[in-house]
Amino acid sequence: MTISQDQISEVPPAVPTRPRKALTIGAVAKVLSKEFDDVSISKIRYLEDQKLVTPRRTQGGYRLYSQADVDRLRTILRLQRDEFLPLRVIRQELASGPSLSGLGNASASKSNTARRAKLVGTSSSRFTLDEVIEETGARPEFIRELADFGLVAPTKDSGTDVFDETDMEIVRAGNELARSGVAARNLKVFKTSADREVQLIEALLAPKLISRNPQRRKEAVESLERMASVLSELKHALLVRDLRRLADT
Repeated sequence: MTISQDQISEVPPAVPTRPRKALTIGAVAKVLSKEFDDVSISKIRYLEDQKLVTPRRTQGGYRLYSQADVDRLRTILRLQRDEFLPLRVIRQELASGPSLSGLGNASASKSNTARRAKLVGTSSSRFTLDEVIEETGARPEFIRELADFGLVAPTKDSGTDVFDETDMEIVRAGNELARSGVAARNLKVFKTSADREVQLIEALLAPKLISRNPQRRKEAVESLERMASVLSELKHALLVRDLRRLADT
């Protein structure tokens, strides 16, 4: 079938789409605050410091965020809030591609397979207590309680307590639960459960982990990472099953 010149002339010309205007960091925080109550300018700057987003800069040094930057931030915040993923894992997910803009919502979560827990070869930032408070919104008393119960393990740096990325994520998750009335002492059960899981894995892999053979040790670490991911999925499935039963009663 051929199209005549008259038919072509009847087709209205395509209207060019105007690119969306770049946003300042304040405007980005306002847009994201509609979905994330705890988002702030300092938090967006922190994610930039962690190399998770790279907005362009004006000659005067002001940040300008594209729509792609906003979508990327939204994905990061969803993965933090909905799946409690640490930033180092989110960084790996984003680097692996393809686009993960849909991650963090319910439909995407169903299709996600177990994520490999990267345990070695990753850099870990250090944060002061004030930085943890600013990032998570947790009270200093609550963080101290988490430390007292062994849920976070700050180390000393020049006489000051410093926390790593994992501590930061534990505080974030614990603080979210605290909003629902879960006290720090109630979270001790999760550490006890984790300790038992570590003991089980250690009993299975200890001979390989202490091996002087580099290949044998590498295989053990890979098994360790794989088992950590599978155990995480197993715990999630068991929890969902029992919560469904609770909801049905």
